Amino acid sequence: MTDVLLVLTTLPDAATAQRIARSLVEAGQAACVSIGAPVRSIYTWQGAIEEADEVPLAIKTTVAAYDALESALRALHPYDLPEIVALPVDRGLPAYLQWVGEMTNTYTKTR
Repeated sequence: MTDVLLVLTTLPDAATAQRIARSLVEAGQAACVSIGAPVRSIYTWQGAIEEADEVPLAIKTTVAAYDALESALRALHPYDLPEIVALPVDRGLPAYLQWVGEMTNTYTKTR
């Protein structure tokens, strides 16, 4: 097991997704954020079934940077209850996992 996390969220549009992705990377809270193609989400909200087009983000970060990333994501996210799901990365290309750690290390050591 590594200390790398894959954090998933969805945003209402591409412009918001790009703004938040850039902010997380610039702050060193994420090493990389991949912005996906729009998806159609169907969910229950406040007792009603809703449908919305959303833009998914796949955020690569570390356990050490997660709390700051979650706080920033909650502050920047336009939804009342944003999807923020962190999945541990059990395995991966060692050089890539090291790079994720190095890119987020800047944040955890300077804050």
